[in-house]
Amino acid sequence: MKLSKKTLHERLDHIYDVIIVGGGAGGLSAAIYLQRYQLSCLVVEKGRGRSFWMQDMRNYLGLPPTTPGRDLLQQGTDHALSLGADSLRGFVETVSDEGDTFAVRVKVGKTDSSYPVFRAKYVIAASGIIDHLPHLDPMQNVYDYAGYNLHVCMICDGHEIADTRCGLFVNSEAAINTAFVLNWFTPYITVFTHGLCDVGAEMRHKLKEHGYPLVELPIQKFLGHHHEMSGVELVDGSTVPLETGLVAMGSHYHNEYLQGIDLEKNGKNLVTDSMCRTSHPRIFALGDLKDGLNQVSIAVADGTLAATAIWRDIRRASPARRWQQNIQTITEPIGVVS
Repeated sequence: MKLSKKTLHERLDHIYDVIIVGGGAGGLSAAIYLQRYQLSCLVVEKGRGRSFWMQDMRNYLGLPPTTPGRDLLQQGTDHALSLGADSLRGFVETVSDEGDTFAVRVKVGKTDSSYPVFRAKYVIAASGIIDHLPHLDPMQNVYDYAGYNLHVCMICDGHEIADTRCGLFVNSEAAINTAFVLNWFTPYITVFTHGLCDVGAEMRHKLKEHGYPLVELPIQKFLGHHHEMSGVELVDGSTVPLETGLVAMGSHYHNEYLQGIDLEKNGKNLVTDSMCRTSHPRIFALGDLKDGLNQVSIAVADGTLAATAIWRDIRRASPARRWQQNIQTITEPIGVVS
C-alpha cells in the first residue's frame, strides 16, 4: 500500500519484518524478494536519489540503453506494491535499536511535517549516496547537464567519454589522480579545480608530463544547449571547449540515521559480509553504502542477498508448517492391522 499522511495510522501498530530505508534499485530489489518470501516490508524513500538522475542506463542487462533510471525505479515500485509491500515518501531521521525491534522515525512532508515511528525486526540501509557537483549560481546551470554528458561515474560512462575532449572537475589534489585512470578512455583531459584546492609541484609536473592542462580559476558557468555541455566559461570571461565532463568531487553518504548504532565502517562505507549483513546481525547495507562498486547492477544483487539472508533467519526461527489433516493421529504405524 502506498502510505500517506491520511493512512499512516493504519501501520503505526504494525511490526514489519523489514523496514527498507531507500527506494532505489537495491531497496526495491530487496522489497520484491521479501514480499515473494511472504515477509512484510515498508520502503521509505526520500526521493530523487542517485539512480533517479541517470538519463540513460547504458550498461544494464535486459533494458534498452536509453532507459532512464526513473523508469526502472517506477517499474520496481509498482512491482513491489503489487506484491503487497508498503511504500512511504519520507525522510528517515533516526533508527533506534529497541532489542527485538527497531524504531524508525520518519519525517513526512516538507511543510506541516509529521513524525511517525514505525517498527520492524530488521532494517535494510539502502539510502545510497549523492555526488557532489560544482557549486555554481544558479545550480540549475549544472543540473542542465549533470547526468547527460556531464558524468559522475567513470565505470558507468567511460565508454561515452572515449576519445572526447573531457573536463575533469575536482575539489582536491588527490582527486586529480582520476585523470590517470580516465586516460584509459581518453587522453584529451583538462583538469578544473574550480579554485577549491592547492596543487603541489609534483602533481603539476605529472600533469605536464601527460599533457593535461590544469585550470585553477573558478568556473562561471557551463556552456551548451539541449542538455549537451560544450564547454565552460571561467570567471575571467575566457572559455574552454569540451565535449564531455567527469565530476570527481566525492559524495555524500545518506547514513546519518544510523549514527546512534555502533556499526563497523571502512572509511565512509559500512562493512558487510557476503550477504550484506553489517556488524549488527539485524541491519543490512546495500549498494553504495557498503564497500564495492557503485553500480545499479550491484545494488540489485545486494537486495536479493539481504532479503534472502533475512528470510533464512526468520524461517529457521519459525516452527515448520504441517499439513495437519494428513498427520497420523493413531499410535500404530500405517498398514498395521491389530
